[in-house]
Amino acid sequence: MLIASYNPQYVGDTLMLLLQPDVATQSSEKKGQIVRLFDEATQATIGFNFFEISNLLDLPKDGGQVFLTDDQIDKLNEALVAVGFEAELVNDQTPKFVIGYVESVMPHPDSDHLQITKTKIGADEYEQIVSGSPNMQADIYVVVAKVGAMMPSGLIIWPGELRGVPSNGMIVSGRELQLPNAPQVPGALILPTDFQAVGEALDFDKAQGLFS
Repeated sequence: MLIASYNPQYVGDTLMLLLQPDVATQSSEKKGQIVRLFDEATQATIGFNFFEISNLLDLPKDGGQVFLTDDQIDKLNEALVAVGFEAELVNDQTPKFVIGYVESVMPHPDSDHLQITKTKIGADEYEQIVSGSPNMQADIYVVVAKVGAMMPSGLIIWPGELRGVPSNGMIVSGRELQLPNAPQVPGALILPTDFQAVGEALDFDKAQGLFS
């Protein structure tokens, strides 16, 4: 997993890469213009900050998530090796917002508002996703933010638990996707049955007209 963000207006000329969630025992080390963040307990890399990144890569200046090319990843790995770090970056270009189908819904054993869904996100791929959407039900088509997705708000979707029940991903609302005219209330975005096929990457351009 690799999530990249670049926001020169508020953060400066720094590319931030996340490989896994933050931990309580997090530490860092700096070599040259690169900072490695790591888990003190396991020594596993959590992420990297590349300072003065414009000297290495040409990135969009509008701020937010960045989708790096394989060539850009190669340049970043070369920069890591040049200062004494390992070249451990692997590009992840799999779509993170996909069309899902809620196959079944069960009550959460420890909550009166959460529900446990079995959601299809590919031909033979299912995820258990705990949802608090008041309109959640079986037999609906939805948008799923998979593990590794960065929401428009900057929230990153990691594997987790809700009230002790594992949940991988999030069934999102139009409001959370910041779609034009989306209702500003909680509730899953329920798609037309013929909008797109299950497992396909969400067509954000097409989605702009869902609430028109």
